[in-house]
Formats: sequence, structure tokens, C-alpha cells
Amino acid sequence: MKTRITELFGIRYPIIQGGMQNVGYAELASAVSNAGGLGLITALTFPDSANLAAEIARCRSMTGAPFGVNISVFPTTRPPDYPAIVAATADAGVTIVETAGTPEVRGVWDMLLARGITIIHKCTSVRHALSSEKHGVHAISIDGFECAGHPGEDDVPGLVLIPVAADQLKVPVVASGGIADGRGLVAALALGAEGVNMGTRFCATREAPIHARIKQAYLDGDERETDLIFRPFRNSARVGRNAVSQEVLRRTSGPEPRYEDIAELVSGERGRELLRTGEIDTGIFWSSMAQGLIHDIPSCAELIERIMAEAHQIIEQRLAGRLI
Repeated sequence: MKTRITELFGIRYPIIQGGMQNVGYAELASAVSNAGGLGLITALTFPDSANLAAEIARCRSMTGAPFGVNISVFPTTRPPDYPAIVAATADAGVTIVETAGTPEVRGVWDMLLARGITIIHKCTSVRHALSSEKHGVHAISIDGFECAGHPGEDDVPGLVLIPVAADQLKVPVVASGGIADGRGLVAALALGAEGVNMGTRFCATREAPIHARIKQAYLDGDERETDLIFRPFRNSARVGRNAVSQEVLRRTSGPEPRYEDIAELVSGERGRELLRTGEIDTGIFWSSMAQGLIHDIPSCAELIERIMAEAHQIIEQRLAGRLI
């Protein structure tokens, strides 16, 4: 399948693995890339740039296909060493970076652009996408309300957000949020996107480096069983429903919620341990509404080939057969 995204990144299929902290290791990124998509290593998973460089080298030993690095910028009292992260990425020969986060990400863009790196930036609104395009990013991943992680505060679902973005942007648009199969890929293309970004669906694959019980949770949960937390702080986050997410909602339901009351529950360390141990009620884990479309745990190659076969069948038979 040929789109502006496959040409921009040099990949066979317009399918990108979302950048996911504590999930985007070499095992998953290389498997996606070997299957014809674009795999991503998540920079902030690693304690420093040296460990990131080692992971990039490990991934390169596992695939000869293009892969990228995700660099996200979020508010924190101890920000990562972004210049070192960019240098490690560029020095390792990585030419594709997915970015996300607050306006401070512009400083990261400047460093990436100076090194000749192709940037795909994730946005939750068209106004931010247009601003990013003006700054020089090469593609936009537009995140609908269905997505895992941070969907923004506008609550616009992909069915509307994707075509609005495609109408206004000149750079290629990638649809993100709630996509898990060939139907989602075809729908995204029909809405004007040039590819799709999947995070939750790739968590439920054999190569995803997370505990089997968490993968099973993606199969067991339906499209209704996610929670939006952090809404009172205008930093909404969609997570899989468990005892911790429900407790977070309970503690922040009062008239004057405080982040301090939930900080320990939602710590990154607890989330990391949840993915490692499979103890699902020890922290929060990201999940999109797409979990309602997940019914098995295939390899990345099996998943991508199935998506593409379904997409071709829909385009060539189901849709073409309806034309008179």
C-alpha cells in the first residue's frame, strides 16, 4: 500500500506503532518494523541517553528495516536531558522521531531539525497541529478522543477530527486512537489520513514486553471499560479500568480535588511494576477504546498481515462491489 506516509518513512505498510513508555523496547519496535510497519523505541523508558543508545543498537541488530524513536515532553520537576537524548538518537543513525507533549517540545524540534531528522508530531487538536506544521514537522499524528493516554480536553472523536485535520494540513496526517484492525485502517484512509498509529493493539501482541495478565486484560475489557482520569486538572488520561483508576476517580470527585491525593497511586514506578508483574490493581495502565476490538494475541507480523489483508478485501471487494 502506497501513501505519503509509506514514502516518507520508507515502509511497506502505513502502520505505526505508538510510542509507549515501558512498552516501546527493541523487541516490539523491531517486530513491527520487520513486519512492514514503523516500530518506535520510547526514549523516556530509559534512565539516560547511554541506555537509550544501547537500546537503539540492540534494535538495529534485530531489524534492517526503518524504525524510529519517540521523544515526549511533559511537565516534570526533573526534566530529562533532551539534548543528550537527541544526540544519542541522531548519532545512532535514527532518522525518524515521533514527538508529543507540551509546547516546550519546540526546543526538541529545533534540535531534531538541525540534525536532519524527520519528525512526526502527535496532537489532539487541529489548532496545535497547524502550529506544529508551521514549525516544520513533517507529519502529524492526530489523536481522537478514543485514544489511550492523553486525548486533550476537546473531546473530539476521530470520525470528525481526522477529516478536519486532513482538510487543513498540508503535511501527511496519521490517524491515531481507537484503531485495531483493517476496518480502522480503511476508515482512516477514507477520512483523509495517510496511515494509522496503534498503541493499545500492539500491547496485545506476543512481542510486547509486558506481562501476560495485562495482555489478557486487553482481551477481557470491552470498549466501555476505560476510565478518564485527571480531568479536574485539565490533563485527561484514558486508562484501562481497574481498582486504582476507580480509586483515582473517587478521590478527585470532590469540589476541590488535589493531585497530591492521587500522586502515589499513579506514579510511573507503580505503572512499570504493573506491566512487569501482571498485578493489575497495583497501578494504572494505558488503554484505548480499541480494547473492545481486541480478541487475540498474535505476533506483530500476523497482526499487520491480517490488517492489510482485511483492508484490501474491504477496498477491492466489499466497497467496490457496492458501486453501480
